[in-house]
Amino acid sequence: MQKKITFLFLTFFLMGIATYAQSTTYKFADRDTCKLYMDVYKPTGESNHCCVLYVFGGGFISGERNNKYNVSYAQALADRGYTVSCIDYRLGLKGANMKGLNVVTSLHHAIQIAVEDLFSATEYLIAHAGELGFDADKIVLCGSSAGAITVLQGDYELCNRTELAKNLPATFHYAGVMSFSGAIFSCNGAVKYKEAPAPTFLMHGIEDRLVTYKSIRFFKKGFFGAKPLIKRFEKFGYPYFARRYVGLGHEVATLMKHNIDICDWFIEHYVLKKEKQQIDETIEDETVQPMFWGKATPGDLYH
Repeated sequence: MQKKITFLFLTFFLMGIATYAQSTTYKFADRDTCKLYMDVYKPTGESNHCCVLYVFGGGFISGERNNKYNVSYAQALADRGYTVSCIDYRLGLKGANMKGLNVVTSLHHAIQIAVEDLFSATEYLIAHAGELGFDADKIVLCGSSAGAITVLQGDYELCNRTELAKNLPATFHYAGVMSFSGAIFSCNGAVKYKEAPAPTFLMHGIEDRLVTYKSIRFFKKGFFGAKPLIKRFEKFGYPYFARRYVGLGHEVATLMKHNIDICDWFIEHYVLKKEKQQIDETIEDETVQPMFWGKATPGDLYH
């Protein structure tokens, strides 16, 4: 009897383990200062042949691809049929001079090298899509905070075919973008796309002062959050889904798994079914409590 109970316990334990996607680590780039890796999670059930490329947050000064929150989100996506790639990137503001006019120069540099690393990861995924089990034309970018800036900026640089995007195939486009509290840095005034951007899911707290929900201008240079980006998408008929969170600031950057159902819905309708919708929601989510760090400003990180 005791052996039977032990066997049943072990069986259920192993079944429990099997429900969580495990990752395999690959090196995708060598830089002068470091090597860059990605953790790839395979679908635990039937695959939808779509890959979510996830970029972590941390103000370009900290963060890890494999912290428990990122792993939990990646596993939740894998459970829904996605291949997920969580990537490294260089942290360009770690130890940077963030005083006076250096703020603009340092921020721009940090975003540029993060996007360079994002594009290297994309090249790797395109080259290995077959063996990893997804379609190369179904890569969806997703990021939180600094990661959200990186993925929005990446699609912006690609659609404008800038020098950063030169190594990506000429016909390649991302299939979608999901941004949790992101913005775009422009050196040429308001954000403009030469080619239509990928369908984009923009989630942002209206009170966010760390990654602006509005815009900040420095002559021709500017930092543009969800509010002006939604306006641009609306004007030119680009497909988007916006969620503006009333009463919240940068807390929204952490709501990836909280929004797993709506992320899944966005990819199903905007990427897999290729619906060209424009949805703009302003919501009050009573299940999300304001946190002290939700009111943080850049001065709280870089001092």
